[in-house]
This record gives sequence, C-alpha cells and structure tokens, in this order.
Amino acid sequence: MILVGLIGWPVGHSKSPAMHNAAFRAADVDGYYALLPVRPERVGEAVVGLRALGFRGANVTVPHKKAVIPFLDELSPEARAIGAVNTIIVQEDGALSGHNTDAAGFMEDLQALGAPLDDLRQSAALVLGAGGSARAVTYALASRGVPVRLLARRPEQAQTLAGSLIPHLPAAGLVTAHAWPELHNLAADARLIVNCTPVGMTPHSDASPWPDDLPFRPRQMVYDLVYNPRRTRLMTQAQASGARAWNGLGMLVYQGARAWSLWTGLPAPIEVMRTAAEA
Repeated sequence: MILVGLIGWPVGHSKSPAMHNAAFRAADVDGYYALLPVRPERVGEAVVGLRALGFRGANVTVPHKKAVIPFLDELSPEARAIGAVNTIIVQEDGALSGHNTDAAGFMEDLQALGAPLDDLRQSAALVLGAGGSARAVTYALASRGVPVRLLARRPEQAQTLAGSLIPHLPAAGLVTAHAWPELHNLAADARLIVNCTPVGMTPHSDASPWPDDLPFRPRQMVYDLVYNPRRTRLMTQAQASGARAWNGLGMLVYQGARAWSLWTGLPAPIEVMRTAAEA
C-alpha cells in the first residue's frame, strides 16, 4: 500500500486528501493520503518518521516548506533553487528527497488558462508576498524569461528572496524587490499580478491585499493563489475593472498531479483530481 500525506500546521482545511484519494481510486492503486498536522517544533521528528512509518512520501505546506530541508538527504534542482520543498519522497533505500512541484504546477495552470507567455516576457509580473509560494512563483516566471517585481509588507523579505534566487537564474527574467508603498507605481506596468499572500482566505474572505482606490487595467491578469473561497475579494476587484482573474485551485491540482506521479510512477488522472478538488 502507498501511504502519503500532508505535513503542515494547520491542515484541516486542505483539499489534498480528497484529490489524491480520488486519484488512487481512479487509477486502481492501493494507496491512501492522510492529513498529518505537525507543530513547528516537531517538524524534524515528523520528516524522519515518514521512513519509520512506511510512508512513500508526503506533501509539505505552510509553515514547513523551508523547515523540512535540513532533515532531507537530497534536493531536486528546483527545490534547491527555490529554497522550499512541497513534496518529499522516501526512496527505496530510505533516503529522503525533497522536490518542489509548486513552480511547475503554477506554470501549467497559467498556460492552461491561456496566459500569453510571450506577452509576459515583454512586460512584467508583479508578485505579492515573499513566502514559500512567492519563491516558487517567482522562480517559475523568471526562469522562463518574465521580469518579476517582488512586493512584500516587509521589504527586507522581498530583498532576501530576490537575492537568493538571482544566482539560480542566469540570463533569465530580472527579479527586483520593492516596498509596499511602491504598489501604485508598479501596478500600472504589470501585465500579470499574482497574490502569494494568505490575505482573503477563508474565514477572512472579506479581506484583500489590493487597495480599493487602485483600479486594475482591462488587459491585466490577476492570479490569486487563494482558492478558498473560490471567488476571492481580490478576484472581484479585478473583474470589476475588466481584468481577467483566477484562483489557485488549478495550481493545487497540477502541483498535486506532479507529486502523485512522483510517488506512484504513473501518469496522474488530472481531471479526476480537479473534479474532486472542486467538489
């Protein structure tokens, strides 16, 4: 039996068990995906315990995507560059390898939604936040030649993120860090705006990282990584100005599909996973 799960704190809100267990059933694979709530001070014990408990691996969510790294034996090139792990694999010899499927999952969904990558390369993307998700999104865009402007409430976090990614992105999109008061100036030039903060997530669905007095432009695209609620206040603000707006459910599905394939060695039933996540 393939045992996998989700390490995080908290994890009760996650759609991942429904999505992955539906995939196991659809593929006729004897597997089970469990929620694994882990307090921050117990992360190391939990990661090493995957081996002892016979797990094939695990997903990792906030706030543990960086904290798990010291307890892993190896990292994929993407995970090393991004500095965050969202998928762990327990190899046959017991070695623990860390991967990041968030970056690829984000780009797969963005392209499936019809976002014109060539246009993005000629303009810029504005990424709000400087946490693990922002690292993955910034790497995904910049490694494909899209200039990224990083914006965080604490500018030193954005500067640290940019500084850590630039050595892994030679001849790629420029990554620059900015302070929150610069939002009004940066917004005008951004073709794509990505919210990588938790602002607007249930139960605080009436909140938005975007000020009410700053309109979007009709050709802009807004991608909110929040997917609960499915229509966030940020999306409502964007659509009211004629901009296109999406939530992060597709990214969840695509990154999950990549993790599922890493654990099973099989192609993931993506549409089954999407239906389960939506339900």
